[in-house]
Amino acid sequence: MNSQKNFWPYGIILTFVIFISGTAALIVIACTHPTDLIAANYYEQEIRYQGQLDRIGRARQLDQHASVTYDAGQRQITVSLPAEHARGATGSIHLYRPSAAGLDQRVKLELNANGAQTIDATPLRAGLWKVKVLWSIGREEYFIDEKVNVKS
Repeated sequence: MNSQKNFWPYGIILTFVIFISGTAALIVIACTHPTDLIAANYYEQEIRYQGQLDRIGRARQLDQHASVTYDAGQRQITVSLPAEHARGATGSIHLYRPSAAGLDQRVKLELNANGAQTIDATPLRAGLWKVKVLWSIGREEYFIDEKVNVKS
């Protein structure tokens, strides 16, 4: 008699056990994974986003464009709006730090007669900042978003 064992049946059974275990694990993971890919109020969010696109479009259509500049020597950020918006403009300036949300700051929009506002950048950490300016004249709202690299 041949005393060698045949391992093929064990290999086939082991392959089926691994396959069935993997399939069961995949089903468990899929069933316990949250499926809320769309927000409950996605329609309202889309309307708000469209409003933001409209604000950006209105700001781009101005004869004299709004701008944000950074003077590294004086460590100042200057927000300039069109001269016709210097009077009666209300709004805010949001200094947004993408890498650290706790450093974000909001500043009230207070333009001088030329339509400019200077913000002291000395307390800001060096690095990338986004300066988001939202202002309104009457019932029309405008928005610009500029990147500023603050140097120490």
